Amino acid sequence: MTTAPSYDVVVPTIGRPSLQVVLAGLAAQTGPLPQRIVLADDRRTTAQSLVTDVPAAIADRVVVVRSGGRGPAAARNAGWRACTAEWVAFLDDDVDPPAEWTGQLAADLGRLPPSVAASQGRIHVPLPGHRRPTDWERNVAGLEGAVWATADMAYRRSVLAAVGGFDERFPRAYREDADLGLRVTAADHRIVRGDRRMVHPVRPADRWVSVRLQRGNADDPLMRALHGRGWRRAAGVPPGRRPWHLLTTAAAAAAVGAAAGGRRRTAIGAAGVWTALTADFARRRIAPGPRTREEAATLVVTSALLPPVATYHWLTGLATLRRRLASGGPHAALGRAWPPVAALLVDRDGTIVRDVPYNGDPALVEPMPGAKAALDRVRAAGVPVAVVSNQSGVGRGLLTDAQVDAVNARVTELLGPFAGWFVCRHAPGDGCACRKPEPELLLKAAADLGVEPAECVMVGDIGADVEAARRAGARGILVPTPVTLADEVDAAAETAADLAAAVALALAGRP
Repeated sequence: MTTAPSYDVVVPTIGRPSLQVVLAGLAAQTGPLPQRIVLADDRRTTAQSLVTDVPAAIADRVVVVRSGGRGPAAARNAGWRACTAEWVAFLDDDVDPPAEWTGQLAADLGRLPPSVAASQGRIHVPLPGHRRPTDWERNVAGLEGAVWATADMAYRRSVLAAVGGFDERFPRAYREDADLGLRVTAADHRIVRGDRRMVHPVRPADRWVSVRLQRGNADDPLMRALHGRGWRRAAGVPPGRRPWHLLTTAAAAAAVGAAAGGRRRTAIGAAGVWTALTADFARRRIAPGPRTREEAATLVVTSALLPPVATYHWLTGLATLRRRLASGGPHAALGRAWPPVAALLVDRDGTIVRDVPYNGDPALVEPMPGAKAALDRVRAAGVPVAVVSNQSGVGRGLLTDAQVDAVNARVTELLGPFAGWFVCRHAPGDGCACRKPEPELLLKAAADLGVEPAECVMVGDIGADVEAARRAGARGILVPTPVTLADEVDAAAETAADLAAAVALALAGRP
């Protein structure tokens, strides 16, 4: 009997009301639930709660990570890096999972050989049966034929790590999924379509939505630079109307220029070309729809606006291409330019005090050399310092809560005040979500200190410390000791000789 593969679900979101529908749908599943549901909060401000009501059936599985408003690619990266399962299933925050979706997902993933890196769901967009769909409804319905759409897309976590995840140079929900698919297939991995079905309702939109969507044209020059002239065909992307938009925009510009220069005949001729092209474009958009007066009026106006707006964004993409290419690709996150540190999180044993296994005696607490001076330097810079520590001795029955608290009090007495203590007291086999390398304690520390995870630096002496930072979307610095494994040192993105050096790295670039 084959064991079903483990999977997590990642939902990038900016807190739209539709997120509650996603959570309600996941809570109502008839199949196996994911190990965890990671909500990647991409709001620039987190003053309000992300969700008002998490259904009880999934409350213990929901984890929130933050990406600071850097776009869906960054949010998905923060999400999958907080995952631990073999597979990561990405959903949009405006889908409506059918009750059988998790069961179908498990079946899809369970039958895949190791050569398959990803499985795409089948997206269904319900359209009205009593009339023809509007232009916006047809636009959303295009997801049914889209290739590698992350409205329902599952990747092996190991493959995401190997290719660097999503390329954060794509700041919109546009092309970032096609770019990832092209990189995965270029690495000789296969992507298949599963049998599961995901419902993607048409959410309400105002009359200008088609104009706003043209901002995605700025990403097409980057796609061509990264994947060559044939990227559209390779990614299953329709050719689009760019040549016609360029011609329409050029005709409008020529008409305006000729009129300004007093060339009446040229202006009339160019205006005629613009009128004919715009009228044809509007006709093509109006004809398949309900043809109501309101819909027709909207499409006439937006058909005049779309060509110059699309052209402007495309030219902007060309103008900024060199800078975007120079900013580094998906692996740049390994050496990313982190924001200035807003909080320092430190491990206890082996990092700020000498490691005495399962220590319950405050008299045995001995600071690491230079620890107090290093921590005082951080406090003097106005940066709060908090401790994030695993104390499995409690869960193992070797220590009491009171002993741990007494030792922590002695650490504070010797090393100065801390902004918070975040301690996991579970044993390794308890299956908790807070024991490092799980990210929960780091996320809680960031929330309690009022900072974003990306603004935190976690310093520790073993791989679990920096891995917890990675999963939380924080910066991790490893300070190796004689007990640190060589593989942990090799895997660390940043290392420092001692706590003082780690503090220097953390504070570097801070104003």
